[in-house]
Amino acid sequence: MKPMVMALLALSTLAACGGGATNYTSRGAFTPTQLYATGPLQKACLAQGRKAASSQRCGCIQAVANQTLSSAQQRRGAKAFRDPHKLQVWRQSDRASDNAFWDTWKAFGQSASSVCS
Repeated sequence: MKPMVMALLALSTLAACGGGATNYTSRGAFTPTQLYATGPLQKACLAQGRKAASSQRCGCIQAVANQTLSSAQQRRGAKAFRDPHKLQVWRQSDRASDNAFWDTWKAFGQSASSVCS
């Protein structure tokens, strides 16, 4: 039960992610920038209809995914938005590829949470 809760928490964190990063100019001042991209995770995030899933948040998640995940990993992760139980199955799997994906997905979730919140 605890692993399922952790997987759902990770997915919820990604879905609720939002905000932006800051860029510093050569003069030391900063200008806020909002990360945004379109792609499979952004589309899956928006398609779920969660209250906290805005275009900006889902776009930020996709932008982080573009920096940290391969295209294949993004497509696989989009399946988790449609069926969150898949994350639990992959996390508990004995297959090396599933374990590698889980480790990568977990790191991505932490990055998206810190960048997009």
